[in-house]
Amino acid sequence: MSGFITLMKREFMVYFYSPMAYAIMAVFMFLAGFLFLSSLLVRQDAGIMREFLSSLSILTLIISPMITMRLFAEEKKSGTIEMLMTAPVRDAAIVLAKFTAAVFFYLLIISPTVSYIIILKVYGNPDFGSIISGYIGLICTTMVFFSVGICVSAMTSNQIVCAVVTFIILMALLMMDFLANYTSGTLRHILDYADFKTHMVSFAKGLIDTRDIVFFLSTSAFFLFITIKAVESRRWK
Repeated sequence: MSGFITLMKREFMVYFYSPMAYAIMAVFMFLAGFLFLSSLLVRQDAGIMREFLSSLSILTLIISPMITMRLFAEEKKSGTIEMLMTAPVRDAAIVLAKFTAAVFFYLLIISPTVSYIIILKVYGNPDFGSIISGYIGLICTTMVFFSVGICVSAMTSNQIVCAVVTFIILMALLMMDFLANYTSGTLRHILDYADFKTHMVSFAKGLIDTRDIVFFLSTSAFFLFITIKAVESRRWK
């Protein structure tokens, strides 16, 4: 456990050694502010934050490849991956430490958006139930995005390739409903269940359904499992 915490702290602090991290934070906050103002113009009721968080999930999809592309790819390119592999820490702990650090970094990025809720409270009557469920849904969705990113990063040493492939996979996951229209039977049921937008909409409506939470957590666990196996395979070479 101590090894996991040490690695997680190290990975979290690494973000602040890179100009890219500050650029991501600045661009994210600028666009988040723009999206919030746009939501104010579109909605004049308690659903403003719902509109905003839905837009924020798309923005999160765009920045996810940039946040996760360095997690393993950079270590491979610099050669530090070999030192990491010889550390007295299980491969699962390494993967989970990097993943957790990325999630904490994201939480830091979105933390200023809480001020928008305060603004709405001062000038209106926001629906706190839908806001809380919306943020929970956003975090669950982000966990899936990051699990895909770290999985791809574990399989390549090129960060640009990692970012592009991650983005393509995430877009494919969001197009499950489109693909389902061209299938039938069991395959259609599977694609319908795997449709991200269906599960995201439930959170946006203020509904915290355990089936949606299980979907996001199991999908994240699936990609993290593949990542762990990819990291373990390096020891066999």
